[in-house]
Amino acid sequence: VQLQASGGGLVQPGGSLRLSCAASGGTFSRLTMAWFRQAPGKEREFVAAIRGTTGTTHYADSVKGRFTISRDNAKTTVYLQMNNINPEDTAVYYCAAASGMILSSIRLREQYAYWGQGTQVTVSS
Repeated sequence: VQLQASGGGLVQPGGSLRLSCAASGGTFSRLTMAWFRQAPGKEREFVAAIRGTTGTTHYADSVKGRFTISRDNAKTTVYLQMNNINPEDTAVYYCAAASGMILSSIRLREQYAYWGQGTQVTVSS
């Protein structure tokens, strides 16, 4: 599975941005897809995930109510709609994929075998 993330950029606080991650290879509809982010000097952290079989979504508390993860199986693409962005959201955002997933482990980066190259999101006025 190859992943290509895009859509990052510079955005003002309170603004919106949509990230995309195009996948190739594998059976996309069965993949659990996720977004992680890594700020300078910090560990890579879970942001959101969406399961392939059920479409159920999971979010980090820090983004719940502001970010929305979605997927288009026909386009083999996962999205992250980011609203009401704040400076603490500044990070490199990575999409990730897993072909099998234990629900209780969905937030663990070790569960994801496939990673995209990352896209930078900078929040600044």
